Amino acid sequence: MDVGTVAQKYVWEGAIPLQIHLHESEILAPRIGYLPLLVPHIKPHFSSSLPPGVDTIWFDYKGLPLKWYIPTGVLFDLLCAEPERPWNLTVHFRGYPGHILIPCEGEDSVKWSFINSLKEAAYIINGNCKNIMNMSQSDQLDLWRYVLNGNMEGYLRIASKLKLGTLGDEYAAKSRDTVEKDVAGSSAGSSKTGRIPVRLYVWSGGEDFDSLEDAPQIASWDNISYINRPIEIQRAEGMQYQMFNWSFLKMLNEFARKCFTLRDALTFLLPGFFAQKLLTDDETSRKHEDEFERIQNLEEVEEASCDREEASFGPSDKAELKLVRIQGIEPKLEIPFSWVVNNLMNPEHFLHICVYIRVPQPNTT
Repeated sequence: MDVGTVAQKYVWEGAIPLQIHLHESEILAPRIGYLPLLVPHIKPHFSSSLPPGVDTIWFDYKGLPLKWYIPTGVLFDLLCAEPERPWNLTVHFRGYPGHILIPCEGEDSVKWSFINSLKEAAYIINGNCKNIMNMSQSDQLDLWRYVLNGNMEGYLRIASKLKLGTLGDEYAAKSRDTVEKDVAGSSAGSSKTGRIPVRLYVWSGGEDFDSLEDAPQIASWDNISYINRPIEIQRAEGMQYQMFNWSFLKMLNEFARKCFTLRDALTFLLPGFFAQKLLTDDETSRKHEDEFERIQNLEEVEEASCDREEASFGPSDKAELKLVRIQGIEPKLEIPFSWVVNNLMNPEHFLHICVYIRVPQPNTT
């Protein structure tokens, strides 16, 4: 029976202390949960103060409406550079900001958003979502109930039937010969592709700050770039798994063999930023640009989830990476990516990564 790792257990038990303003109220919000699922716990506290009418409940943080389909822990990691405990939110029962938030009809909307994300993840991993579509009604209900109640053991028991798998050790390492052959386009034999579902949230701003408590407040979702792109891995017959990762060539001069790390994954997702940090001469630059053009031509998975904005992040030779946060953790970039995926992935099988990047504004004077 799947029992999960110690790290997974911490992720599932992780909670954000909230202080919901209207009346003083503090509750624990599961990291893997969603804000609308808290309504049954919140509304009774405020019912005597509500005006007559139909409730359209939503939350804001310092005036910013919170997107309900993003997991609570991801919202917290993204919007609180310096973690605020308890997290002070304001709940609204009227005036739903439909120009910012897509409609939410309560738990059913959250459930179907979750299932659609699970289908999308299955399509990325397996090339189809048959295992999700063919789930029995009872398994689907149980799966959602286990997520709702934070029951990791029950969830893993049902999720094991979906054949979405984990990232094995063979993904974690790559050899000099493997990467050189891949980049040169001379890999022989048949190949099998693996994909890791990733959602990257990039806050970029021009203001500098020395400590997280001085980080600027995110006042608009326009300040967030949303990147929904799978990490592409290929395995050729007789070879180890390898990453379409041109930046690794630079590191080959220092390591004959290395682990595929979180830094490598971010390099793939944010090539414009990391390219400026790793390229040293024109010849290497041209080789990397050719490889990156090949990567960009790879087929990307279409979204099957709610209406979300997706953006790319452009290069800047003066950009500075200020923070990387996953499940409340600020991991070192050298951590094996296989460990991150297997232990910090959300129940819908997406890995959510929050990144803060400072991009100095051009001097117009």
